[in-house]
Amino acid sequence: MLFMVISEPKPEPPSSVVHHRQDFWRWIQPLIDSSEVRSVHARVGRGAVVLFDVPGNEGLHRRLNEWADIIPATFAVYPLVDPKAAQGFLATQKA
Repeated sequence: MLFMVISEPKPEPPSSVVHHRQDFWRWIQPLIDSSEVRSVHARVGRGAVVLFDVPGNEGLHRRLNEWADIIPATFAVYPLVDPKAAQGFLATQKA
C-alpha cells in the first residue's frame, strides 16, 4: 500500500536538533534500500515528505512511531493508488 506522509516537526531551533535530523537519514536509508520507501524529500525549512510502500496500516504505524521517536512531529497521511492500478480501475468504469 502506498502512503504519502508529510511531517511537521515540533517547533525547535534547527541547530538544536541537528543530531536527530542526521539520525533520521541514517534510519531511513535502509528503508530506501529495501524499497519500503520509494522516495524521501526534505521540505524547505523543516520536515520531510516520504512515499512509503508498506503491506498495510500496521507497517505504516510502526514506521511512523519509529520516525516520531527520532524527530517528534505530527504527520499528514495520504493513502495513494498506484498509477497503473488507478488506470486499470478507470478502464472498468462506464462513461
